[in-house]
Amino acid sequence: MQFFGGSDVSPSPPAPTAAGHNANVMYMFNRNGVCLFYREWNRPLRTLNPQQDHKLMFGLLFSLKSLTAKMDPTSGDKGNLGVPQLPGQGCSFHSFRTNTYKLSFMESPSGIKIILVTHPRTGDLREALKYIYSLYVEYVAKNPLYNPGTPVRCDLFDTNLDQYVRSIS
Repeated sequence: MQFFGGSDVSPSPPAPTAAGHNANVMYMFNRNGVCLFYREWNRPLRTLNPQQDHKLMFGLLFSLKSLTAKMDPTSGDKGNLGVPQLPGQGCSFHSFRTNTYKLSFMESPSGIKIILVTHPRTGDLREALKYIYSLYVEYVAKNPLYNPGTPVRCDLFDTNLDQYVRSIS
């Protein structure tokens, strides 16, 4: 199977990055900011209602993408801060780390944004996010019963995602 960037995605998932570290939360948004999928594995403190949480996360991503594009030292055309860019256009970020968590991010060419919040010592998760996206394509996007832009409700996707996330945690 071809993946963006011309590399092949193997049918088997990439090797786990750091055994023993738990994934906390995963978000999946479409290009319009609609939360298509949300899953918690280890989130002891909930301070916001789910709608506020999703809005804040999408806003954070929007701001970080705009900021990294604006600060890109290799591009002369900076555009206006906040103007959306196409996936792969300009400078982009992949993750950031705090003392309590690491947020890893990937955006597909179709505009699907996948965010995985993990333990702060978790390694690079770019390949893991690509594999999660391949699970989404295989079990959700190719499903003739799935209506694009609606929340993901697919047991096969849920099962395979949970199994894979446990292997990288």
